[in-house]
Amino acid sequence: MDTSPAFDIRSAPARIKRPAFWQLAMRCAQIAGSVDVAFFFLFLILDSPVLAWVNVVSVAMYIGAYYALKQRRNRLAVWLIWTEVVVHAALGIVMIGWGSGFHYYLLMFIPAICLSAPRKWIVPGLCVLWAYYVALSVVMWFVVPLQPIPEMALNLVHLFNLTVVFAMFSYLSVFYLGVVIAAQKRFQKVAITDSLTGLLNRRQMQYLLDQEIERFKRSGEPVSLMLMDLDHFKQLNDSRGHDAGDKVLQAFADILRQELRAQDLVARWGGEEFLVIMPQCTVSDALKMAERLRVALEAYRGKSSDGADFEATVSIGVTDLRQGDDAVTAVSRADRAMYQSKELGRNRVTAVWVR
Repeated sequence: MDTSPAFDIRSAPARIKRPAFWQLAMRCAQIAGSVDVAFFFLFLILDSPVLAWVNVVSVAMYIGAYYALKQRRNRLAVWLIWTEVVVHAALGIVMIGWGSGFHYYLLMFIPAICLSAPRKWIVPGLCVLWAYYVALSVVMWFVVPLQPIPEMALNLVHLFNLTVVFAMFSYLSVFYLGVVIAAQKRFQKVAITDSLTGLLNRRQMQYLLDQEIERFKRSGEPVSLMLMDLDHFKQLNDSRGHDAGDKVLQAFADILRQELRAQDLVARWGGEEFLVIMPQCTVSDALKMAERLRVALEAYRGKSSDGADFEATVSIGVTDLRQGDDAVTAVSRADRAMYQSKELGRNRVTAVWVR
């Protein structure tokens, strides 16, 4: 039994709550630093040394942000990135004009604020960003660029900035699409599996059993069921502790995964019970498989947390699907077979089937 304290994600540090965001931030720091290297040479060619050396400082800040993120000093990294973008955008606009497109980089903070800021600061942060963006625009109505460049060069800078921002937004979208898809898969797995054994849970197995019954009604191909119950499980928990019980459950789940066919469906049905659906399998073949499972668990030897050795056995009931069956009647028949195994002394396999 898992007795570890529950983990409350709401109280976790930002780097733990949003690891994907900080991975993305590291990659963006690398990309932005590379862009600023290109800008350094571009502005040297355009005879704008002030902006060229501003990009040298920007590269240094992105390098610092990257290594701060590697060391999980996320606040320092955020401060460096914010400062670089805000100051660089303002300098670029004031030096060569609004048409340079340096203001586009400020828009990159919209998803950054939404994804990384505490919820109560998202709206204020967006308002501040909007106000700064508008203020820069209004200022440039009245200010002549301090170091204008030829119109063709200005258009090329604008096109370059627009392309970089478009590419970074696209990368951001693709990255988070992958994060969302991965999260959906994890949530789906959690929804359909038992957390201790990794097998299907009862709800998912009921759904799959209904599907197998419908398929059986259409095709008539044999389908066998096995219901298994670990013997003296409560006694094991009481005498050796719940940790020992968990070890047996996990060991038997491993045996089931190793021995069963790829097309077989297996679930932790409840407590110490397991249910197996075996499509295209006769009862006689299912009996052979059940015996293999019984023998495999009988050979298991475990050690409890206090160092005591323990063993485990299982009683198995086998049956097949029949016309007119629903999930309740089919499982009930397997359950009767399993309890016959219990009554006959446990650690055995019993079948109820049509000969």
